[in-house]
Amino acid sequence: MTIPLWFKLAYTAFVLYVMAVWWKHYGWKNFLWFSDIAFIGAVPAMWLESGALSSVLTVAVLLPELLWNLDYVLRLLLRRRITGLTDYMFEPERPLLLRGLSLFHVPLPLVLLWLVAAYGYDASVGLPGAVVLAAIVLPLSRILSTPEKNINWTYGLGAKRVTWPGWVFLPVLFLGFVLFVFVPTDWLLRFI
Repeated sequence: MTIPLWFKLAYTAFVLYVMAVWWKHYGWKNFLWFSDIAFIGAVPAMWLESGALSSVLTVAVLLPELLWNLDYVLRLLLRRRITGLTDYMFEPERPLLLRGLSLFHVPLPLVLLWLVAAYGYDASVGLPGAVVLAAIVLPLSRILSTPEKNINWTYGLGAKRVTWPGWVFLPVLFLGFVLFVFVPTDWLLRFI
């Protein structure tokens, strides 16, 4: 299974467009979100045809992206707040363009799974790479973010802020990502 050239070109163009819009409206710190890292990182993974990079990105975000999609669909159907992951998609004050571009979350799990199917799951890199990524990105997110932006939930899960000091909360959050996101995704990808 290969990824056709037309898809690589279209995906790359879309990512570059979204990056330009995000930079203008949110600033460069927004690219620290794990989902943005995977969305952008899929470009070099495609062009390099890298199973290793595809594996790391998929382990890091597949489960949260599936949860984002479930939250979004249920919110559309039930008209109720479910997990809070997609609250920003329903803020009328947020420009429609920004909300529309955030729909990249919908195909992202499929793109990542396609990459892994095309280039193979590298089990020797997937889980360790996601752990290293989180060990770098989570502290940076806490340092460079604010409680209002709460990038990668380093100030609390969703809108719920924690009162714990960062030096206590970040290791707990890191362990949560490793145990409840990365390890199950690694097991799933090894299985399939």
